[in-house]
Amino acid sequence: MSALYMILGTLVALGVLVTFHEFGHFWVARRCGVKVLRFSVGFGTPLFRWHDRQGTEFVVAAIPLGGYVKMLDEREAEVPAELLEQSFNRKPVGQRIAIVAAGPIANFLLALLFFWILAMLGSQQVRPVIGSVAPDSIAAQAGLVAGEEIVSVDGKAVIGWNQVNLQLIRRLGESGTLLVGVREAGASTEQTRQLQLNGWLKGVEEPDPIGALGIQPWRPAIPPVLAELDPKGPAQAAGLKSGDRLLALDGQPLDGWQQLVERVRKRPGEQVVLSVESQGQARDVSVTLATRGEGENRTGYLGAGVKGVEWPPEMLREISFGPLESVSEAAARTWSMSLLTLDSLKKMLLGELSVKNLSGPITIAKVAGASAQSGVGDFLNFLAYLSISLGVLNLLPIPVLDGGHLLFYLIEMARGRPLSERVQAWGVQIGISLVVGVMLLALVNDLSRL
Repeated sequence: MSALYMILGTLVALGVLVTFHEFGHFWVARRCGVKVLRFSVGFGTPLFRWHDRQGTEFVVAAIPLGGYVKMLDEREAEVPAELLEQSFNRKPVGQRIAIVAAGPIANFLLALLFFWILAMLGSQQVRPVIGSVAPDSIAAQAGLVAGEEIVSVDGKAVIGWNQVNLQLIRRLGESGTLLVGVREAGASTEQTRQLQLNGWLKGVEEPDPIGALGIQPWRPAIPPVLAELDPKGPAQAAGLKSGDRLLALDGQPLDGWQQLVERVRKRPGEQVVLSVESQGQARDVSVTLATRGEGENRTGYLGAGVKGVEWPPEMLREISFGPLESVSEAAARTWSMSLLTLDSLKKMLLGELSVKNLSGPITIAKVAGASAQSGVGDFLNFLAYLSISLGVLNLLPIPVLDGGHLLFYLIEMARGRPLSERVQAWGVQIGISLVVGVMLLALVNDLSRL
């Protein structure tokens, strides 16, 4: 079932985002009087094709990793004299800029639409209450303690752990003071703690910002009673069964499931002894833990899960907005995520953020499937984030991308004449090399995560 979700989620995600992006180019080109020869979603062998009354060929192709809009252009083929005025290269530079920019703008508008829908649907947020603080950690040194609720990060109000995480991601690789506003249980006033960062998580693969500060979010106590097992995991191989209660690990008693998770994660590949109560009888079971991740990110894996528990109502917040409020909320989220994407790219270039965080088609497919399986809200959220990423990446000033074409046209506008065909061809060759290199790097990262 998860494979089906992954396939369908990926096809829907790429189909919607690519179609909307290319439709932006198509719609503005038509308004500017440019003849569109082909509108293709995907590359390679056409699966379906049809023509409209203006002669445009619409194609759905076999490889769904992009698309294109082909316009009449004298630089690509000879154009009949009667159609010259419909040629893209004959249009004023302002119209060409509008046509090229329309694709990324369409992606931002699509993200805004998804965020607007999500804001109206509402969401349930877990209050960001600190469960525990690791001794000698950054949080402990700043005076943060268990039971305090985080209400702001660097002056921006937060209402749930997702927002806390997003604000912390902005500080990855940086040095300086991180301001965290907290409120004690039952108090009405906010206090500010100053956390000192020094090259914080610089170059770390798959960083965990909240955990890296030494903070564990508050969670309701979960009894260590197994409810599900990975068929290929160590727990199943050792003979553990659903309903077994785990009493101790290597003779150390277990108070709850989270305690077991923390101990297991610290012992990748090691053999441990679990004390188990099964059908009223106690026994010891030897288990060799599996390993997840590589290098410093290696963690132990048991391959077992437990049933969820009910959260206390006072720890949850219901957040929703009206139709008009949702517009401003959606615009703010679109702007914020666009800036975060740009900032992350800058930090990768400066070495402050590991390039291992680049993801390719395999990771996108996995996340698409997982979010689709989680529900409509999570899938729309994923589509919005991916649409913003597509919009931002296409605006980068790299020839072959929309941003590269915009750069050429802006130079033409400033000079009063276009760059020579030779210079533009060089730019395109450099752009292709950069894009192919980044795609290969992202693919290698994907394969390393398998």
